Amino acid sequence: MNSLLNQQSPKTDNLVSPYLPSAATVERVTKLTEKERLFTVTPLAAIGGLPVSFDPGQFFMCGLPGYGEAPFSVASMPVNSHINGSPKQSFDLCIRAVGNLSNAMHRIKKGDRVYLRGPFGRGFKTDELKGKDLLFIAGGIGIVPMRSFIKSVAGKDSYGKLTLICGAKTPEEILFQGEMDEWKDMGMDVRLTIDKRHPGWKGNVGVVTTLISSLKLKPDKTVAAIIGPPVMYKFVALALRKKLIKDASMLVSLERRMKCGFGKCGHCQINSSYVCQDGPVYRLTDLAGLPEAF
Repeated sequence: MNSLLNQQSPKTDNLVSPYLPSAATVERVTKLTEKERLFTVTPLAAIGGLPVSFDPGQFFMCGLPGYGEAPFSVASMPVNSHINGSPKQSFDLCIRAVGNLSNAMHRIKKGDRVYLRGPFGRGFKTDELKGKDLLFIAGGIGIVPMRSFIKSVAGKDSYGKLTLICGAKTPEEILFQGEMDEWKDMGMDVRLTIDKRHPGWKGNVGVVTTLISSLKLKPDKTVAAIIGPPVMYKFVALALRKKLIKDASMLVSLERRMKCGFGKCGHCQINSSYVCQDGPVYRLTDLAGLPEAF
Protein backbone atom coordinates (compact mmCIF):
# COMPACT_ATOMS: atom_id res chain seq x y z
CA MET A 1 0.00 0.00 0.00
CA ASN A 2 3.00 2.35 -0.43
CA SER A 3 1.13 3.92 -3.34
CA LEU A 4 -1.29 5.38 -0.81
CA LEU A 5 1.41 7.87 0.10
CA ASN A 6 1.28 9.41 -3.39
CA GLN A 7 -0.91 12.49 -3.41
CA GLN A 8 -0.77 12.51 -7.20
CA SER A 9 -0.90 9.32 -9.23
CA PRO A 10 1.75 8.87 -11.95
CA LYS A 11 0.25 9.25 -15.42
CA THR A 12 0.96 7.50 -18.71
CA ASP A 13 -0.52 9.00 -21.88
CA ASN A 14 -2.86 11.13 -19.69
CA LEU A 15 -4.40 8.01 -18.11
CA VAL A 16 -4.24 7.27 -14.40
CA SER A 17 -3.90 3.64 -13.34
CA PRO A 18 -7.16 2.48 -11.71
CA TYR A 19 -5.00 0.40 -9.34
CA LEU A 20 -3.57 3.56 -7.73
CA PRO A 21 -5.64 5.43 -5.14
CA SER A 22 -6.48 9.13 -5.51
CA ALA A 23 -6.44 11.53 -2.58
CA ALA A 24 -9.66 13.00 -1.17
CA THR A 25 -10.28 15.58 1.52
CA VAL A 26 -12.63 14.87 4.43
CA GLU A 27 -15.12 17.75 4.41
CA ARG A 28 -17.24 16.63 7.34
CA VAL A 29 -17.45 13.84 9.92
CA THR A 30 -20.87 13.14 11.43
CA LYS A 31 -21.35 10.79 14.37
CA LEU A 32 -24.40 8.63 13.74
CA THR A 33 -24.00 6.06 16.54
CA GLU A 34 -21.19 4.82 18.76
CA LYS A 35 -20.09 2.55 15.91
CA GLU A 36 -21.01 4.48 12.75
CA ARG A 37 -19.61 7.70 11.32
CA LEU A 38 -20.67 9.46 8.12
CA PHE A 39 -17.74 10.91 6.16
CA THR A 40 -18.31 13.51 3.45
CA VAL A 41 -15.31 13.40 1.12
CA THR A 42 -14.20 15.41 -1.88
CA PRO A 43 -11.66 13.96 -4.34
CA LEU A 44 -8.77 16.35 -5.02
CA ALA A 45 -8.72 15.24 -8.66
CA ALA A 46 -10.54 12.89 -11.00
CA ILE A 47 -10.41 9.32 -9.70
CA GLY A 48 -8.67 7.05 -12.17
CA GLY A 49 -8.57 9.93 -14.62
CA LEU A 50 -12.38 10.12 -14.79
CA PRO A 51 -14.93 12.48 -13.15
CA VAL A 52 -16.66 11.14 -10.06
CA SER A 53 -19.87 9.45 -11.17
CA PHE A 54 -21.62 6.40 -9.75
CA ASP A 55 -24.88 4.54 -9.41
CA PRO A 56 -26.57 3.82 -6.07
CA GLY A 57 -25.27 0.51 -4.75
CA GLN A 58 -21.75 0.87 -6.13
CA PHE A 59 -18.77 1.05 -3.79
CA PHE A 60 -15.36 2.66 -3.45
CA MET A 61 -12.18 1.19 -2.05
CA CYS A 62 -11.16 3.62 0.69
CA GLY A 63 -7.86 3.50 2.56
CA LEU A 64 -5.31 5.15 4.80
CA PRO A 65 -1.49 4.85 4.60
CA GLY A 66 -0.30 2.06 6.87
CA TYR A 67 -3.77 0.55 7.29
CA GLY A 68 -4.66 -0.68 3.81
CA GLU A 69 -8.03 -0.25 2.12
CA ALA A 70 -11.51 -1.76 2.24
CA PRO A 71 -14.78 -1.47 0.28
CA PHE A 72 -17.42 1.00 1.45
CA SER A 73 -20.78 1.65 -0.19
CA VAL A 74 -21.71 5.16 -1.20
CA ALA A 75 -24.39 6.59 1.08
CA SER A 76 -25.34 9.55 -1.12
CA MET A 77 -25.64 10.75 -4.68
CA PRO A 78 -22.95 13.09 -6.05
CA VAL A 79 -23.44 16.67 -4.88
CA ASN A 80 -22.27 19.54 -7.05
CA SER A 81 -21.30 22.58 -4.99
CA HIS A 82 -18.47 25.11 -4.75
CA ILE A 83 -15.57 25.94 -2.44
CA ASN A 84 -14.13 29.44 -2.89
CA GLY A 85 -15.73 29.62 -6.32
CA SER A 86 -14.24 26.33 -7.52
CA PRO A 87 -16.52 23.38 -8.39
CA LYS A 88 -16.26 20.20 -6.34
CA GLN A 89 -17.93 16.81 -6.12
CA SER A 90 -18.61 15.45 -2.65
CA PHE A 91 -20.21 12.22 -1.53
CA ASP A 92 -20.83 10.31 1.70
CA LEU A 93 -19.28 7.11 3.00
CA CYS A 94 -20.73 5.54 6.15
CA ILE A 95 -18.12 3.53 8.05
CA ARG A 96 -18.69 1.19 10.99
CA ALA A 97 -15.77 0.70 13.37
CA VAL A 98 -15.05 -3.05 13.27
CA GLY A 99 -11.32 -3.41 12.48
CA ASN A 100 -7.94 -1.68 12.22
CA LEU A 101 -8.76 0.41 9.15
CA SER A 102 -12.29 1.40 10.14
CA ASN A 103 -11.18 2.29 13.68
CA ALA A 104 -8.38 4.43 12.21
CA MET A 105 -10.97 6.09 9.97
CA HIS A 106 -12.98 7.00 13.07
CA ARG A 107 -9.97 8.93 14.37
CA ILE A 108 -9.60 11.21 11.36
CA LYS A 109 -11.01 14.74 11.35
CA LYS A 110 -12.22 17.41 8.98
CA GLY A 111 -9.43 18.39 6.61
CA ASP A 112 -7.63 15.04 6.77
CA ARG A 113 -7.10 12.94 3.68
CA VAL A 114 -8.29 9.49 2.67
CA TYR A 115 -7.47 7.61 -0.53
CA LEU A 116 -10.01 6.25 -2.98
CA ARG A 117 -10.33 3.86 -5.89
CA GLY A 118 -13.53 3.31 -7.78
CA PRO A 119 -16.43 3.31 -8.16
CA PHE A 120 -16.69 -0.45 -8.64
CA GLY A 121 -19.41 -2.97 -9.32
CA ARG A 122 -22.93 -2.84 -10.66
CA GLY A 123 -25.45 -0.74 -8.79
CA PHE A 124 -29.16 0.04 -9.05
CA LYS A 125 -30.10 1.37 -12.50
CA THR A 126 -32.67 3.97 -11.53
CA ASP A 127 -33.55 4.89 -15.12
CA GLU A 128 -34.69 1.32 -15.77
CA LEU A 129 -37.08 1.50 -12.81
CA LYS A 130 -39.10 4.54 -13.82
CA GLY A 131 -42.83 3.97 -13.55
CA LYS A 132 -42.35 1.18 -10.99
CA ASP A 133 -43.51 0.99 -7.38
CA LEU A 134 -40.33 0.60 -5.35
CA LEU A 135 -40.16 -1.39 -2.13
CA PHE A 136 -36.96 -0.83 -0.13
CA ILE A 137 -36.17 -3.46 2.52
CA ALA A 138 -33.11 -2.71 4.67
CA GLY A 139 -31.69 -4.64 7.60
CA GLY A 140 -29.08 -3.12 9.92
CA ILE A 141 -26.36 -1.23 8.07
CA GLY A 142 -28.04 -2.14 4.78
CA ILE A 143 -29.78 1.24 5.03
CA VAL A 144 -26.43 2.86 4.06
CA PRO A 145 -26.38 1.97 0.34
CA MET A 146 -30.18 2.08 0.40
CA ARG A 147 -29.95 5.76 1.38
CA SER A 148 -28.18 6.46 -1.91
CA PHE A 149 -30.92 4.65 -3.83
CA ILE A 150 -33.72 6.41 -1.96
CA LYS A 151 -32.18 9.86 -2.45
CA SER A 152 -32.03 9.15 -6.18
CA VAL A 153 -35.78 8.58 -6.52
CA ALA A 154 -37.59 10.21 -3.56
CA GLY A 155 -39.86 13.07 -4.49
CA LYS A 156 -39.69 12.37 -8.23
CA ASP A 157 -42.88 11.95 -10.25
CA SER A 158 -41.26 9.42 -12.60
CA TYR A 159 -41.57 6.66 -9.98
CA GLY A 160 -44.63 5.07 -8.46
CA LYS A 161 -45.34 4.38 -4.80
CA LEU A 162 -42.25 4.25 -2.56
CA THR A 163 -42.20 2.07 0.57
CA LEU A 164 -39.35 1.56 3.04
CA ILE A 165 -39.14 -1.27 5.56
CA CYS A 166 -36.13 -0.84 7.84
CA GLY A 167 -35.09 -3.08 10.72
CA ALA A 168 -32.39 -2.96 13.38
CA LYS A 169 -31.56 -4.58 16.70
CA THR A 170 -32.44 -1.51 18.78
CA PRO A 171 -33.98 1.94 18.12
CA GLU A 172 -30.56 3.56 18.57
CA GLU A 173 -29.14 1.49 15.72
CA ILE A 174 -31.64 2.71 13.12
CA LEU A 175 -29.57 5.09 11.01
CA PHE A 176 -30.86 8.28 9.32
CA GLN A 177 -34.11 8.44 11.29
CA GLY A 178 -34.28 12.22 10.85
CA GLU A 179 -34.07 11.83 7.09
CA MET A 180 -36.78 9.18 7.18
CA ASP A 181 -39.15 11.86 8.48
CA GLU A 182 -38.25 13.94 5.42
CA TRP A 183 -38.92 10.96 3.16
CA LYS A 184 -42.35 10.58 4.78
CA ASP A 185 -43.06 14.22 3.96
CA MET A 186 -42.24 13.39 0.32
CA GLY A 187 -44.94 10.71 0.35
CA MET A 188 -42.92 7.62 1.18
CA ASP A 189 -44.48 4.92 3.37
CA VAL A 190 -41.84 4.29 6.06
CA ARG A 191 -42.16 1.31 8.42
CA LEU A 192 -39.61 0.57 11.14
CA THR A 193 -39.05 -2.50 13.30
CA ILE A 194 -36.60 -3.69 15.94
CA ASP A 195 -35.64 -7.26 16.82
CA LYS A 196 -36.75 -7.30 20.48
CA ARG A 197 -38.87 -5.19 22.79
CA HIS A 198 -37.14 -2.06 24.01
CA PRO A 199 -38.14 0.52 26.67
CA GLY A 200 -39.99 3.41 25.05
CA TRP A 201 -40.33 1.75 21.64
CA LYS A 202 -43.93 1.89 20.38
CA GLY A 203 -43.32 0.58 16.88
CA ASN A 204 -43.23 -2.90 15.43
CA VAL A 205 -41.16 -5.63 17.09
CA GLY A 206 -39.79 -8.47 15.01
CA VAL A 207 -37.71 -9.11 11.91
CA VAL A 208 -38.41 -7.19 8.68
CA THR A 209 -40.53 -10.00 7.24
CA THR A 210 -43.19 -9.33 9.90
CA LEU A 211 -44.00 -6.07 8.09
CA ILE A 212 -44.32 -7.54 4.61
CA SER A 213 -47.60 -9.40 5.09
CA SER A 214 -49.57 -6.19 5.69
CA LEU A 215 -48.31 -4.48 2.53
CA LYS A 216 -50.63 -3.94 -0.41
CA LEU A 217 -48.44 -4.54 -3.44
CA LYS A 218 -49.07 -4.63 -7.18
CA PRO A 219 -47.09 -7.69 -8.33
CA ASP A 220 -46.84 -6.58 -11.94
CA LYS A 221 -45.60 -3.10 -10.99
CA THR A 222 -43.46 -3.60 -7.87
CA VAL A 223 -39.68 -3.92 -7.74
CA ALA A 224 -38.15 -4.80 -4.36
CA ALA A 225 -34.61 -3.78 -3.37
CA ILE A 226 -33.22 -5.82 -0.47
CA ILE A 227 -30.02 -4.97 1.43
CA GLY A 228 -28.94 -6.40 4.74
CA PRO A 229 -27.41 -9.49 6.36
CA PRO A 230 -27.34 -12.30 3.74
CA VAL A 231 -29.24 -14.62 6.10
CA MET A 232 -32.31 -12.39 5.81
CA TYR A 233 -32.52 -12.60 2.01
CA LYS A 234 -34.06 -16.05 1.69
CA PHE A 235 -36.77 -15.24 4.23
CA VAL A 236 -37.58 -11.89 2.61
CA ALA A 237 -37.75 -13.59 -0.80
CA LEU A 238 -40.17 -16.22 0.56
CA ALA A 239 -42.39 -13.50 2.05
CA LEU A 240 -42.41 -11.52 -1.19
CA ARG A 241 -43.24 -14.59 -3.26
CA LYS A 242 -46.34 -15.00 -1.11
CA LYS A 243 -47.26 -11.49 -2.28
CA LEU A 244 -46.76 -12.74 -5.89
CA ILE A 245 -43.60 -10.70 -6.46
CA LYS A 246 -41.43 -12.49 -9.04
CA ASP A 247 -37.75 -13.27 -8.47
CA ALA A 248 -36.87 -11.12 -11.48
CA SER A 249 -38.39 -8.16 -9.64
CA MET A 250 -36.22 -8.65 -6.54
CA LEU A 251 -32.84 -6.90 -6.41
CA VAL A 252 -30.33 -7.88 -3.72
CA SER A 253 -26.92 -6.46 -2.81
CA LEU A 254 -24.37 -9.05 -1.70
CA GLU A 255 -21.76 -8.54 1.00
CA ARG A 256 -18.34 -9.91 0.11
CA ARG A 257 -14.76 -9.10 1.03
CA MET A 258 -13.69 -7.19 -2.07
CA LYS A 259 -9.95 -6.59 -2.39
CA CYS A 260 -9.10 -5.42 -5.90
CA GLY A 261 -12.37 -4.33 -7.50
CA PHE A 262 -11.36 -5.77 -10.87
CA GLY A 263 -12.22 -9.46 -10.52
CA LYS A 264 -8.53 -10.36 -10.34
CA CYS A 265 -7.87 -11.44 -6.75
CA GLY A 266 -10.78 -13.88 -6.41
CA HIS A 267 -11.72 -12.85 -2.85
CA CYS A 268 -15.33 -12.13 -3.84
CA GLN A 269 -15.75 -14.98 -6.33
CA ILE A 270 -18.91 -17.10 -6.24
CA ASN A 271 -18.38 -19.87 -8.79
CA SER A 272 -18.04 -17.96 -12.06
CA SER A 273 -19.39 -14.66 -10.71
CA TYR A 274 -17.22 -11.90 -9.24
CA VAL A 275 -19.26 -9.72 -6.88
CA CYS A 276 -17.00 -6.70 -7.40
CA GLN A 277 -17.80 -6.78 -11.13
CA ASP A 278 -21.13 -8.60 -11.66
CA GLY A 279 -22.60 -7.20 -8.42
CA PRO A 280 -22.90 -6.25 -5.69
CA VAL A 281 -26.45 -5.69 -6.99
CA TYR A 282 -28.02 -8.78 -8.59
CA ARG A 283 -31.50 -9.75 -9.67
CA LEU A 284 -32.55 -12.76 -7.62
CA THR A 285 -32.89 -14.75 -10.85
CA ASP A 286 -29.15 -14.18 -11.50
CA LEU A 287 -28.36 -16.10 -8.31
CA ALA A 288 -30.50 -19.17 -9.03
CA GLY A 289 -27.42 -21.30 -9.74
CA LEU A 290 -25.35 -19.83 -6.89
CA PRO A 291 -26.83 -21.27 -3.68
CA GLU A 292 -23.77 -20.20 -1.65
CA ALA A 293 -24.44 -16.52 -2.47
CA PHE A 294 -26.32 -16.27 0.84
